Amino acid sequence: MRSLNYVQRVSLDFTGTLFPHAICLADADNDSLNELVVGDTSGKLLVYKNDDSKPWITRTCVGMLTCVAVGDVCNKGKNFVVAVGAEGWFHLFDLTATAASKAESSSQHEFFSSEDQKPFFTQHIPANTKVILISDIDGDGRCELVVGYTDRVVRAFRWEEPSDGSDAGSGQLVLLKKWLLEGQVDSLSVNPGPEGLPELMVSQPGCGYAILLCSWTQQDSSGSGDDAPATPGSEGPSRDIVLHLTTGRIHNKNVSTHLIGSISKGSKEESSKCGLFALCTLDGTLKLMDSSEQLLWSVQVDHQLFALQKLDVTGDGREEVVACAWDGQTYIIDHNRTVVRFQFDENVNAFCAGQYTCKEGKNSPCLVYVSFNHKIYIYWKVELERMESTNLLRVLEEKPDFKSHLRVLGVDAEDSAAVRALVADILYKDGPT
Repeated sequence: MRSLNYVQRVSLDFTGTLFPHAICLADADNDSLNELVVGDTSGKLLVYKNDDSKPWITRTCVGMLTCVAVGDVCNKGKNFVVAVGAEGWFHLFDLTATAASKAESSSQHEFFSSEDQKPFFTQHIPANTKVILISDIDGDGRCELVVGYTDRVVRAFRWEEPSDGSDAGSGQLVLLKKWLLEGQVDSLSVNPGPEGLPELMVSQPGCGYAILLCSWTQQDSSGSGDDAPATPGSEGPSRDIVLHLTTGRIHNKNVSTHLIGSISKGSKEESSKCGLFALCTLDGTLKLMDSSEQLLWSVQVDHQLFALQKLDVTGDGREEVVACAWDGQTYIIDHNRTVVRFQFDENVNAFCAGQYTCKEGKNSPCLVYVSFNHKIYIYWKVELERMESTNLLRVLEEKPDFKSHLRVLGVDAEDSAAVRALVADILYKDGPT
């Protein structure tokens, strides 16, 4: 297992505390460049841009924020910032106009009136939110909002607007369905199923997961399903849950589990078929599987893994699995089970990975660590030429003109001993004095 040492990083000022799911990397202002969105326990929503240590935008929400996300939740063809608090307040922000006004201003940190700082829309939904997801979960081309709760419940909402309403803020979230799981929900994700249709997946303790079926009915979307009984085996909506255990050898059936789906294979044709997803547990188990339940690899590490992400670090279109432990140990694993690791030098409060525009005016793969010393550290341009270990001779053999240079020097390219001797002479032999 190779160890990496990334040195290109920037530090951002962050004086608050946050929940693990209250951080994400996404295009918050629709300028095609990604920002860092953070929500803290005091109700502040912070958006960081580029390598500026101060927040680009600060907004105030109701209650302590437990999760944030960015996506086209209103199905209007542009991204909105979503912040949800533990008390159940859903906040929707449209930062597109803010970005335009700031571009015209000479000041990067412009002060806005209280009206400008208010959310685009607020609504109260059931409290005790834990994790959210914005994605098309039923294959109809429209995004839904999926919310996981601390009481093992998952709810799906859709943004609906009246047919005669022309006002952009006239819509609201409408409940589509409620599921009750057997174990705690730590992650929500969407993964292409065996037939290529999206499947809503939730993590379950003991390195398990469940697929939630999106069988919308008139009763589900009417909102009455929120108060309906949902005990396993009853007539409640929990019937639409398919539970999967990834192994019969579970050391701790209650260990917390995280998952990430829709891991890119690098080929559009392959990605449209069976999707890849990864799981990790707090006791150090990592697995990569496909939607047909085939186990591609399993790795056991001796660190407590609490966050799981995906990131293309080699630039070949195939996303690697990235897992982070509380002590800062970070594992990057490719589809062939090649593992590299990076040690962040502090304990980690929250972690995320993705594309971020830090410098050079373009997105680059980044690792983001929230420490306990009021700082957020972004390691930008986290790139590797290759994941697997190699040596100089292998690299030279891949060069198209290597053999022709050997012929000029009178060395047989098939004579590996002679090639090694030549390379050693060039690198280490003392030159003429």
